[in-house]
Amino acid sequence: MFQNPEIALADLPGTEDVTWQTLDAAYKRLRQLQNLILVVIIAVPVGILTTINPVPIIPRLVLWAVGIIVAALLFLWPGIALPKRGYVVRDKDILFRKGVVWQSVTAIPFNRIQHVEISSTPFDRKFNLAQLQLFTAGGSSGDLKIDGLNSAVAEQLRLFVLEKAGATVEHR
Repeated sequence: MFQNPEIALADLPGTEDVTWQTLDAAYKRLRQLQNLILVVIIAVPVGILTTINPVPIIPRLVLWAVGIIVAALLFLWPGIALPKRGYVVRDKDILFRKGVVWQSVTAIPFNRIQHVEISSTPFDRKFNLAQLQLFTAGGSSGDLKIDGLNSAVAEQLRLFVLEKAGATVEHR
């Protein structure tokens, strides 16, 4: 006979007692480099345009002051946001948290995972980083993406998750 007993809120497992694994330290430097490239891509044309077209000094100073503030925030943001990200591998699932203002925790049970993928961009490979992507039943895109992992750690996680999910493990 089917039974579905009620569980008291006090008996539910929490995420406060887990030890969150941080992302690789090189990920902060990568994000800062990407933001620097973005700033240069925007600043160079703006600088050329404000030099070619005569722009009054006050609007030009305001434009550059705003640009410097935005550039500083873009450089500092990875140091603020990335410590808030982390993951935990538990016996039956994997948790991922992110967010500074809007915080979220995603839990993916191993028995729902159908596919695990590791990917890396050229910048990721330069910093020895990779992204782990977990696909569950019924999803067309990855249900969980953990970027900023050391490449070796990403491969270890891929093999562990596939084993826990009951898949045939393919070694690279």
